[in-house]
Amino acid sequence: MEIQTRRSGRRGCLVGLALGAVLVVAAAVGVVWWLTRPPALPTIPKQYLATVQSAAKTCPELSVPMLAAQLDAESHWNPQADSGQAQGIAQFYPSTWAEWGKDYTGDGKADVWNPADAIPAQGAYMCHLFKEVKGVPGDPTQLALAAYNAGPGAVLKAQGIPQIPETQNYVNRIESLIPKYTQTYAKQIGATPSQSAN
Repeated sequence: MEIQTRRSGRRGCLVGLALGAVLVVAAAVGVVWWLTRPPALPTIPKQYLATVQSAAKTCPELSVPMLAAQLDAESHWNPQADSGQAQGIAQFYPSTWAEWGKDYTGDGKADVWNPADAIPAQGAYMCHLFKEVKGVPGDPTQLALAAYNAGPGAVLKAQGIPQIPETQNYVNRIESLIPKYTQTYAKQIGATPSQSAN
């Protein structure tokens, strides 16, 4: 009886060790997966999707993924973003908002803090910037984005993207986000990425 009890104890101990080893391996695999998983792709918040789609129709140079990537870079979709100078979801400077901000909602107020006013204003201003930088050599989208960040005068003076690290990083960040938003926008509207460019 004593021998049988010892054998059962050993068997239980071995099963416990094996189970423990399996759990350790599973935990290690889980940690490796967690650390090496691809980052989640950004998506347009549902409450802003229709507004961005509408703003992208302002001129042929705009696309939903480009405006979405720009809003992501500007404010991470935060309508209360405030850099101390630039304000709102599209990060307008007060002087630029005074010229381009409009009451798109029909509530009687052009409100930089209201995405329903700020996003269409962003689209209108970007269309203007595409025209402003038309004669400058380089990629039109990159130049218009640089003009949004540094001002059109800086792009015209540099005859390209100005040698301003913040502006160069801004353009690069948006360029890297556009394909991601193209992919997720296609899923949001149930299309293939090539169909979703606008």
